[in-house]
Amino acid sequence: MKNYLIYLIAILSGAVGVLAFSPFDLWGFAYVSLIGLIFIAKTAQKKTALWATFWWGLSFFSLGVSWLHVSIHQFGGSPLWLSYMLVVLLSAYLSLYPVLFTYLIRRFNVNGLVMFPVIWTFTEFLRGWVFTGFPWLQFGYTQIDSPFAGIAPIFGVTGLTFFVMWVSAVIFSTVLALRQRPQKVNVAFFNILLLLVVGGLSAFSSGKNYVKDVNERAVTVTLLQGNIAQNLKWDPDYLYQTLKIYQNLISRHLETSDIIVLPEAALPAAENNLQPFFQALQQAGAVNKTEIIVGSIYRDEAIGKLLNSIVVVGNEQQPYQADSAMRYNKHHLVPFGEYVPLENLLRPLGSVFNLPMSAFQSGDFVQAPLSAKNYALTPAICYEIILGAQLQKNLRNDTDFILTISNDAWFGDSIGPWQHLQMARMRALEFGKPVLRATNTGITVFINAQGKIIAQAPQFSETALTHTIAPTEGKTPYAVFGDKPLYLLAFIFVLLRMLGALVKRKLLKSAV
Repeated sequence: MKNYLIYLIAILSGAVGVLAFSPFDLWGFAYVSLIGLIFIAKTAQKKTALWATFWWGLSFFSLGVSWLHVSIHQFGGSPLWLSYMLVVLLSAYLSLYPVLFTYLIRRFNVNGLVMFPVIWTFTEFLRGWVFTGFPWLQFGYTQIDSPFAGIAPIFGVTGLTFFVMWVSAVIFSTVLALRQRPQKVNVAFFNILLLLVVGGLSAFSSGKNYVKDVNERAVTVTLLQGNIAQNLKWDPDYLYQTLKIYQNLISRHLETSDIIVLPEAALPAAENNLQPFFQALQQAGAVNKTEIIVGSIYRDEAIGKLLNSIVVVGNEQQPYQADSAMRYNKHHLVPFGEYVPLENLLRPLGSVFNLPMSAFQSGDFVQAPLSAKNYALTPAICYEIILGAQLQKNLRNDTDFILTISNDAWFGDSIGPWQHLQMARMRALEFGKPVLRATNTGITVFINAQGKIIAQAPQFSETALTHTIAPTEGKTPYAVFGDKPLYLLAFIFVLLRMLGALVKRKLLKSAV
């Protein structure tokens, strides 16, 4: 096959992979995309296969994370051409991980179907770990509305990604065998049978409930969506208007709601400088028996850190103080968005490295849950909701809800906020815990323990979303063990392959 045709297949199969993610949610295209990747990895000449894989990755990631240019261009002050160039450069870097996948497939002449997902899991692990990681666009997320979503409470999104790659490898092998009939028709039959059995068991697992609702502990929660335009949010002259918007939204739901939640960095000024406002919130919350959870910017003078923070206000027994223990500080910061690597070198280069929130420091990796109205909430701020492993370490036996707050206004009306929401839904399904998600411009939602949206506010509107929601009790297997079982299983598959190769080599030597 001509090289240009291989490259075309690579670009097209990479591009269609994006359609499997939100807001398109055409989950079947995940398999189409990965079958295309396996095809170019296995059938093309080695050099062509590596380059084609790079083009697959460039197509997939450039379209999948295209929303990044919105914040770089509109709010980082970079020219449009530069913002797109930076997205392409990031995509080129991310493409190196699929290239590594193809290299390993060719280097070890991989034919065993299970080794495809094993190697893919390894390269995806690296992508989520190197340089603090960027585990966006894992194919497992695409399956949250598929018949195979039941894998997530057992093996998490990593296990779902493993499954998607395995199914893709089986389909590819089956088609290849059918093209070589009648010699390989038995192989095709076995693959189809195996696919039906494993797929059927995976679909059956979707009906399994690991947790149950505790309806007698249902609580009324209001999520506030201030809809502050990003170009105004950090304008000092607009601070008073921002305070007024949230003050009005809060006042309407005092008494009627047990808990009120504001989005990430809802008040764009240091909490330390807004003490009169917070003290007024404390008094209003205590009088009306409503506790208020506020996304704030907090300067911890004791340790000299500027923190992206969440604080609880309104508790009568534990009145709010600036150094309140009832606080969560974001641990996993976004490179360039919240901190600048090699700061002394890069900051002078341009405004793109001087975004309004790019000077934060990290909180601790493991922190106690927040408590509001005697409910335990395990928090995740914005980007942290995509990090299932971190959330799993912070989940406690008494956790009632997962709380995530965000400001996706950075990405306008792009596909980015929808992908972000899809990942929050996956966390609910993995851990069997309802998710409370408050955002500045949307998408503000309540998500049940099965990962389904049960209430949603309209995007880009100043509004409040109120819902009575019950916590759950019990734990999913993934909540208990995390990714360890899958990694152990992958390790066993590698050992078995090495053992098989060793036995085969010895048999060949003895035959000679």
